[in-house]
Amino acid sequence: MNKVILLKNRPEGKPSLKDFEFTEEEKPQPKDGEILLKTKYVSVDPYLRGRMRDEKSYIAPFEVGKPLESGIIAEVVESKNKNFNKGEYVNGMLPWKQFQTSNGTGLNKVDGEKAPLKAYLGILGLTGITAYLGLKKIGKPEKGETLLVSAAAGAVGSIVGQIGKIKGCHVVGIAGSEEKIDRIQEKFGFDAAINYKTTSNMKKAIAEACPDGVDVYFDNVGGEILDAALANMNKYSRVINCGAISLYNEIKTPTGPRVESTLIKNSILMQGFTVRDFVKDFGPAQRRLAQWMEEDKLNYLETVVEGFENIPQAFIDLFEGKNKGKMIVVV
Repeated sequence: MNKVILLKNRPEGKPSLKDFEFTEEEKPQPKDGEILLKTKYVSVDPYLRGRMRDEKSYIAPFEVGKPLESGIIAEVVESKNKNFNKGEYVNGMLPWKQFQTSNGTGLNKVDGEKAPLKAYLGILGLTGITAYLGLKKIGKPEKGETLLVSAAAGAVGSIVGQIGKIKGCHVVGIAGSEEKIDRIQEKFGFDAAINYKTTSNMKKAIAEACPDGVDVYFDNVGGEILDAALANMNKYSRVINCGAISLYNEIKTPTGPRVESTLIKNSILMQGFTVRDFVKDFGPAQRRLAQWMEEDKLNYLETVVEGFENIPQAFIDLFEGKNKGKMIVVV
């Protein structure tokens, strides 16, 4: 039999295990033109929380009673498709199933000899590509500028900061524990860091860590930290709205400061960023990240959880900050 994870309920507030349902179905068999895939590695990411809501967004919401999906590395265990061979590995957005068939659409082959397979879900996958393209397309950091990054110890934020250092920026990170503060400075090379959980005045803390103001803010959290960052932005500065994890589990949308006058006075560009808008740039982005890895200019961390049955808990743990870097489930 084939295990499958379904969305049982649309969560109110933070997701819990009761919002997921395990079921079994017959193991599929590939038809002509199809391949049979065995799930090996599963990516769980905060943005999946948005897809659990029944609302219009940049990607269709999950349906209650149907499988969730995310980035998956799968092994081709049987092939009736001339473009794929048994034993190859592919990467794609796939349902949370142990086995599934595919005609190959939307799948990319990955080479485990060039990099660890898990890396194609992290630093060489959508995580790293998000960091790279968000900075390149919107942030456009220049040497000598100040780059501020929230959720800086996370999978995306840690890569953003390192790219900023490669570009010659003064890089400041915001994170939620002393362990994470130490990590982003010692392992990832950030110049300064702010623990938002022990800081009573974020506006002042950012001003002290960024004495020349903020030129680029890569925002992964939204909320009050975004408010404090905007108060420290320079003329012609750029804000990349990549994520808003502080708001994902809110039942009602909080009301914050009105930002219009701040944006106008300083000619600030604030733009929402969705990496899927730049699919044509994925190849060059991945090659550049791979080059920096080979040159030892990029470090990355992974939190690896074992077992298909632990995918929902690994996802929930993201909202409690239990991951160090990229959260991946090994099946």
